[in-house]
Amino acid sequence: MPQTLKVDSNSTEVSAKARSVLLAGGVIAFPTDTFYGLGVDPFNQTAVDRLFELKGREKNKPLILLISSKRQLESLVKEITPAHSALMQKFWPGPLTLLFEPSEMVPENVLAGSNRIGVRQPGNTLTRELIADLGQPITAPSANLTGGSPPITSDQLHPSLRKHLDLIIDGGSCPGGEPSTLVDAVENPVQLIREGAILFTEIKAELDESTKNVHPGMLK
Repeated sequence: MPQTLKVDSNSTEVSAKARSVLLAGGVIAFPTDTFYGLGVDPFNQTAVDRLFELKGREKNKPLILLISSKRQLESLVKEITPAHSALMQKFWPGPLTLLFEPSEMVPENVLAGSNRIGVRQPGNTLTRELIADLGQPITAPSANLTGGSPPITSDQLHPSLRKHLDLIIDGGSCPGGEPSTLVDAVENPVQLIREGAILFTEIKAELDESTKNVHPGMLK
């Protein structure tokens, strides 16, 4: 069975252990903005393949990456558009995943055949600290078997998934609710891929305000 660390016990120990496990190619369960997620080093192709296998995830479903700061974004993407910048300024950190055109450093098995990479700066402070200590992005699909309900506590992890994990970070209960909203801001107009915790009407209002008299036609 995997080791479980509570985040209120010793934050330095938790971060150090998580970093060690991730850099060794392990899989961790950790709290995010909404549910518990599964984290691996996205640049370790073996670890990414293992994550797909553990979840029973279809090979054509790309993975979302979490970053601790906007600086980590620069090496992952080819371009940050004005729409990206406006939405990051307003909604990050928080439950908004933005699609970008990936740079060459993003591994193929993370992209799963897609020409987009989804990136989010999570609102959960613990998650950002873990990523900052690691020094690079991590993956963040929900910590459930494909088709199952995503857990809001570490106790809700499915037994058949739990036994294959290398570390569980118990951060208490996550808020649950809707998943992150997913928006493609590479092209104009921006496209809603999945509405979630942030309404698309809020996103359109922010873009309309930030691009007024500058980039007409950004929105439909």
